[in-house]
Amino acid sequence: MAQLGKWKSNLLLLTIMFVLFSCENENSQKENKKNITQKEIVKVNIQRPDFNADSAYHFIQQQVDFGPRFPNNEAHGKCAEFLKNKLSSYGLQSNIQIGKAKTFNNKDITIKNIIGEYNPEAKKRILLFAHWDSRPFADQDTKDMTKPILGANDGASGVGVLLEVARQLNILKPAIGIDIIFFDAEDYGQPSSAMSLMDSDSWCLGSQYWAKNLHKPNYKADFGILLDMVGSENAVFTRESISMRYAPHIVDKVWNVAAKLGYSNHFTNELTYFVGTDDHKYVNEIAKIPSIDIIHYERSSGNFHHSWHTHNDNMSIISKPTLSAVGETLIAVIIAENK
Repeated sequence: MAQLGKWKSNLLLLTIMFVLFSCENENSQKENKKNITQKEIVKVNIQRPDFNADSAYHFIQQQVDFGPRFPNNEAHGKCAEFLKNKLSSYGLQSNIQIGKAKTFNNKDITIKNIIGEYNPEAKKRILLFAHWDSRPFADQDTKDMTKPILGANDGASGVGVLLEVARQLNILKPAIGIDIIFFDAEDYGQPSSAMSLMDSDSWCLGSQYWAKNLHKPNYKADFGILLDMVGSENAVFTRESISMRYAPHIVDKVWNVAAKLGYSNHFTNELTYFVGTDDHKYVNEIAKIPSIDIIHYERSSGNFHHSWHTHNDNMSIISKPTLSAVGETLIAVIIAENK
């Protein structure tokens, strides 16, 4: 009996050791799995899409060098050709859509929407757009209010980012289709100081024209992304109300990609209602393409960037890190959609 008791004791000891080893091994596997997951997250954060902020900055500078770019002026015509040719140089089928419109102050203007198509035969398509015109007067300034502004941030920054995206498409060669449109006459809207009832449709004349006169019959895209004022330092982009009304799932898609890249400081989850109208409104309502707006929100004022519609909207406020945050996010979205 004593020998059997000793055997039982040894068996019990072995059983306890096995259980302890199993638990330790299981915990070790869990810890290893946790570590692997953390490494994968870090890997996602450090493996960023190629986007050259210096290049995007240079594209902004080239636009500003033309001077103020509003319909019917000489700089406007020269810049239109420059943008079309630049898109063509990166392999996009490019053209200028010509249209006519009347401004809030009863001026007849010629609209020039610049359209570039990458992989035009692909059925799956993403629409990327920005406005390329600049404000013909500085109505938010305290001096020289009737003189036109350069519009480095408000207009040129979104175009500069998209030109660099176009350059990267030529390198990445995704299988899906990408359409890049630079809308005209977005910023020829009625000033808030005008002594008449505000007409929101006096803005975004180029996108209104395009939405009613699509560059291809029955044109469709899976979704659209608008860039507006995406160049200033520490810019904050919120979930603005028009985007959330028409395309909250696209906001989620883009903001989630930005978070994975470590750009939640720029792409915040705040819900805001400061955008009364913008080009994506008409792309949503008339062209029926679910579209969102990546647009600067100034927390201190609850409005746009402090340089908005002033002569301070020049190259001095353009930030390369902000351009990188927006550009890398866009290209990462394209890569994800291409899978």
